Amino acid sequence: MRKEGNTAALVNIILERCHGAGIETEFVSLAGKKIHPCLGCEKCKEKKSCVIENDDWGKIIDKVLDCDVLVIGSPTYYYDVCGHLKNFIDRTYSLYHDRKLAGRQGVAVAVQAHKGASRTIQTLEGFLSTHEFSSLGSVKGSGYHAGEVLADKEAIEKAQKTGDKIVRLVKSHHD
Repeated sequence: MRKEGNTAALVNIILERCHGAGIETEFVSLAGKKIHPCLGCEKCKEKKSCVIENDDWGKIIDKVLDCDVLVIGSPTYYYDVCGHLKNFIDRTYSLYHDRKLAGRQGVAVAVQAHKGASRTIQTLEGFLSTHEFSSLGSVKGSGYHAGEVLADKEAIEKAQKTGDKIVRLVKSHHD
């Protein structure tokens, strides 16, 4: 939720490895964005997209639709993803009917203060699996105050290795 918080730091380590290898990356934060919750109206089945148009969801989901690999991360709030990301995920139901997100690769990233990241990863992986992403793994880190996750050497190493894995995958598809 913080544009430059611990989750962003961990995601950016992955993206920096990719960018350093010449792969185009873009970091998109939901911080400061307006994402309304799904209304459960089911109108998306007919319209083939979410009918809510007065927020930032559409611009962000367009970027997801354009990506080959999605690195999706969340801080752990009460043993799960933050509410803002949950709203975002729920709205992707509108894309599920036609499997519009299928065929991409995904990485789940979660940061916890002390515990709960495993459940956050489960939610993120559930989202990826439901939309038929191929999983490239997950990264869990610990940190509460700004920048604390950077002291989690295991998380940093896993993020770097995950970035390298993405590089190998993308480079092999473009060779």
